[in-house]
Amino acid sequence: MATTLTILGLESSCDDTAAAVVRQSGDSVPEILSSVVHGQTELHSAYGGVVPEIAARAHAEKLDLCVRQALDAAAISLSELDAIAVTAGPGLIGGVMSGVMCAKGIAAATGLPLIGVNHLAGHALTPRLTDQIDYPYLMLLVSGGHCQYLITQGPETFTRLGGTIDDAPGEAFDKTARLLGLPQPGGPSVEAEARAGDPKRFRFPRPLLDRPDCNLSFSGLKTALMRMRDQLVMDQGGLTRQDRADLCAGFQAAVVDTLAEKTRRALAIYMEQRPQHPVVAVAGGVAANTAIRAALESVCADQGALFVAPPLNLCTDNAAMIAYAGLERFRSGKVDGMDLSARPRWPLDQNSPALLGSGKKGAKA
Repeated sequence: MATTLTILGLESSCDDTAAAVVRQSGDSVPEILSSVVHGQTELHSAYGGVVPEIAARAHAEKLDLCVRQALDAAAISLSELDAIAVTAGPGLIGGVMSGVMCAKGIAAATGLPLIGVNHLAGHALTPRLTDQIDYPYLMLLVSGGHCQYLITQGPETFTRLGGTIDDAPGEAFDKTARLLGLPQPGGPSVEAEARAGDPKRFRFPRPLLDRPDCNLSFSGLKTALMRMRDQLVMDQGGLTRQDRADLCAGFQAAVVDTLAEKTRRALAIYMEQRPQHPVVAVAGGVAANTAIRAALESVCADQGALFVAPPLNLCTDNAAMIAYAGLERFRSGKVDGMDLSARPRWPLDQNSPALLGSGKKGAKA
């Protein structure tokens, strides 16, 4: 295998169509040669959330354009690549299928190796792409559809310490935004509104803090906000701008406090395995929230752990993380054939029981 590897990555698991080229020579710092992301916010704005059928069609229309733009920005041709990496799950199945089929077409036409990548592994390995941290490290993967504490021991070796038993934080932010008439995606909207709010006016629950484990729950928190909103509307005939800001601030404070305490517990378990030079990393779209980042950084400082958070543009869905995760798989000799299938569900920890139950196609998380 060549010492220098150049990988094209494709990502289409939700509502971002992306392509990127990543190169690494030996153990040197990986280089993102290009990263192209086409979002679909405008396509879904009228529906209050992502519509899978619309997303899948948009991916099919944009993937080849993204690939061309990524190659042009990197100033390389297909013949200069070593492999094609693609998100093969988990995600909205139509979008995942679009990406897998596009990658298969490129691989068939060029003879390049094909590498299927777990979308969650892409997020979990992002701190190695950006900060070159060593295994094992504690990862908080916090996004619109997922929230897990993982001890990351290798590119395909993860131990889950806990996770959400219902809504992920990003999903709760989106639902909160809808309840308050704020635009989607909900995370940035709620965070912006919360800046003008009083986080102490409304005391929302901190779910599952009475349990000693690392599991989380955010569905009840969203319901508590809805009831408070309804009470305000009934009492005064509507919501003022300050009411909405205070509701957002109180909601965000509850999420921050919950994640901080559960991170403290997960860190204690992880440090039993790695007492020297512990590292805590965070990734996923919700990791772009500045209040959450600040709270996690404070927890790590208290415990003497290094805190790593990738740049904001690499927290949300992108193809650079997929290219890098594929690069790590490829270096370890892992490739896939043309029978690579798209998977709507694909847990990183294959040994722990699913937190959200199972469907016909396997564990949900």
